Amino acid sequence: MQREEAENYLHQKVEAGEVVSPVLPEGIKNYLIDIDGTICDDIPNEEPERMSTAKIYPDALETLNKWFNEGHLICFFTSRVESHRGVTEKWLKKNGFKYHSLLMGKPRGGNYHWIDNHLVKATRYNGKFTDLIEKEMTIEVFDDGKSKS
Repeated sequence: MQREEAENYLHQKVEAGEVVSPVLPEGIKNYLIDIDGTICDDIPNEEPERMSTAKIYPDALETLNKWFNEGHLICFFTSRVESHRGVTEKWLKKNGFKYHSLLMGKPRGGNYHWIDNHLVKATRYNGKFTDLIEKEMTIEVFDDGKSKS
């Protein structure tokens, strides 16, 4: 899915006269992917001079471009700050990453717990990008009063 087509899916949607959140077509995923330590060397914001020469993780490039070519949305979501946008965009282009958007300013420090009204899946990067597999895990959820003790 090219950038223009993705933008058409994600802009204002009206159903029965009401503005509603857009929903992607069945089977299309909206990937939010970190940069430092996930697709390349882990470079802290305090050392921006290293960002332009970060070494990529080749399996990340191959997998992410495959997902892009399959029609999934690729959004890089990084703790780099807005002043790093130029060097980051140039680096992504130079290294051949295909993507739809780039969000700067992700909170630093890790231990993220994302709460949203949409389905959220999380995958922790542990050193290798591959296609995703299904695996049963225990997760924390809100108590909806339906759980059996």
